[in-house]
Amino acid sequence: MATTFTGASRGARQTGEPVRRHSRRAGACEAGFWRKTTRQEVQKILMAARRYELAHKQPGRRNGPLGGVALELLSLFANLVSYRTGRLDPSLDWICDKLRRSRDAVVRGLKSLRDHGFLDWLRRFEPTRNDGPGPQVRQVSNAYRLSAPKRAMALLGRWAGRPALPDDDQAERIARGQIEADHVADLDLSGLALFQLGESPLGQALARLGKSIDLRESAKRTESPSTSSSLCKA
Repeated sequence: MATTFTGASRGARQTGEPVRRHSRRAGACEAGFWRKTTRQEVQKILMAARRYELAHKQPGRRNGPLGGVALELLSLFANLVSYRTGRLDPSLDWICDKLRRSRDAVVRGLKSLRDHGFLDWLRRFEPTRNDGPGPQVRQVSNAYRLSAPKRAMALLGRWAGRPALPDDDQAERIARGQIEADHVADLDLSGLALFQLGESPLGQALARLGKSIDLRESAKRTESPSTSSSLCKA
């Protein structure tokens, strides 16, 4: 539910812009929320969620307490999260496009994961830097964090304490790899630097450099048609 932004979050201005309740300023709230992880830990969360779904599935029902879309979301997030920084903040539209699911289905899946302890998120906003009158902030994508409740990890038995989990589903690994590759391919140089290195000084420096390169390349492409036209006339 949207609410009128009142400046209640730390470091924010009162602007009257409608943003979601309890939203935090992007870039100032993630340090204590995101945490670095490893592929092994992420795979444990996935395995725990799958076993949790089966263990609590009621007889005669198609799905368990999480549901198929929730498991798809978790698999997608497992391939997007930055192990180095824990960064995970895809937009809702991007998620819907990649999973080919409706917005309502994705929202229900996200809520299911959070209700059962496999996902948490922070709502975020950012300044728009408008010079004149009008909204000064806007809603941006949530910051997500993967986790697994103790009751689900207990279902892994002896595997819960091991450094890696077996993953014999080759088709699923290929699909997850393709999703991650598609996501990276859609990023510009600036976004790629931030995705790989997070908000570190090096990541921000490379993001600025990437943005500069993208702007130069864009200018060249804009000039090319007029240049070619001049050569033809000559």
